[in-house]
Amino acid sequence: MRRRLTTAIAIAGFGLLRLVANAAEFPKFEARTLDPDVGKVCYAVTLADVDGDGKQDIVAVTEDRVLWYQAPDWKPRVIIDEQTERDNVCIAPLDIDQDGKIDFAVGAGWSGKNTGQLVWLSRDASLDEKWHVHLIGHEPWTHRMRFAKFDPDSRPTLVVSPLNKTQGDGVRLLAFSIPKNPKSDPWSSQVMNASMNRMHNHWHLDWDGNGRDDTVTSSQEGVHLIGTTVNQSSAIKIFGWTAKKLGNGAVGDKPEAKGAGEIKVGKFKGGQRFITTVEPMHGQACVVYIEPKAGEKTADGLWPRHVIDATLNRGHALWTCDIDGDGGDEIVLGFSDPGPGPIKGPGVFIYKADDATATKWTKHTIDDGGMATEDLICADLNGDGKLDIVAGGRATHNVKLYIQK
Repeated sequence: MRRRLTTAIAIAGFGLLRLVANAAEFPKFEARTLDPDVGKVCYAVTLADVDGDGKQDIVAVTEDRVLWYQAPDWKPRVIIDEQTERDNVCIAPLDIDQDGKIDFAVGAGWSGKNTGQLVWLSRDASLDEKWHVHLIGHEPWTHRMRFAKFDPDSRPTLVVSPLNKTQGDGVRLLAFSIPKNPKSDPWSSQVMNASMNRMHNHWHLDWDGNGRDDTVTSSQEGVHLIGTTVNQSSAIKIFGWTAKKLGNGAVGDKPEAKGAGEIKVGKFKGGQRFITTVEPMHGQACVVYIEPKAGEKTADGLWPRHVIDATLNRGHALWTCDIDGDGGDEIVLGFSDPGPGPIKGPGVFIYKADDATATKWTKHTIDDGGMATEDLICADLNGDGKLDIVAGGRATHNVKLYIQK
């Protein structure tokens, strides 16, 4: 029964999708392997100017190491090696101690007891030395972390989303404030939300244009906007957060078949927003929620949901950006296991909306079979004005750079 249902969903998804292996009018990419064997799993990739030369370097997180690949020749360098609880699983760059040099927050302790060890990393005078590890705290099942700007007049806040709950009715989406002396002072935290389960990821953006970041989450309960509020009547600003559901996510009988996994927010040419997800968590469907236009109302108050591809297998990475420079964002997606569709993967793929309705999309293949994608990120990495893609693999154990021609 489950196989028949999956097949039916896949067939339905093709009604919204046009498969294109290599369209002449769409940008092409040249793949370059930066590391053929980075570790057991490349859990995360990010970008940061590590050496202060004005160029974005590539940073990769594995079960026991954090590495950086120095632009422009992408020489691998070690940041930490066997200095945290296994496994390292997430990372966020920021100049935490305000010395003018980039630091990193890292979530570790993913395997074994899932301790959720939260640390931050600072460097020595020489980048040839291993970096120092400073403890922030522990939050079991920590899965993703990002810095958010909740207050334009204050320092960024580290937001951590665990995958599973350990107390109460849901995971604790936590906001950690950077103390005055981050190496010695404790990092205080606030609970932003504690009502959702299996929260695979979160994303920050200034949703309402008031200068403060809000948060979009994906969980077993669906897609939510966690809006940031502030009490300005007090001499000390008191922040709070309110949750609003935007989408239900996948529907299923078991927890693992419900809700949404990966999540990102993009914009079409006219400025209308969309949210893209993988559903359910580690699931087979790429889904798009389209923001209702001004004055437009839906029957349930939620954003219209469209399954644009249902042939993934363990979808695990998403990015939104204007790949082809036409003013509208595309969806860059990676999945880690061979899928049931005509393009089996695993790999890296780009979806482009066919028209203004954004209900039909074209799928472009960037890597079919050479990248068991666990994470990916996009940016112009060679200064030619074109966006490139960096991806890290699970079963393929590799890090690859896809340079737009």
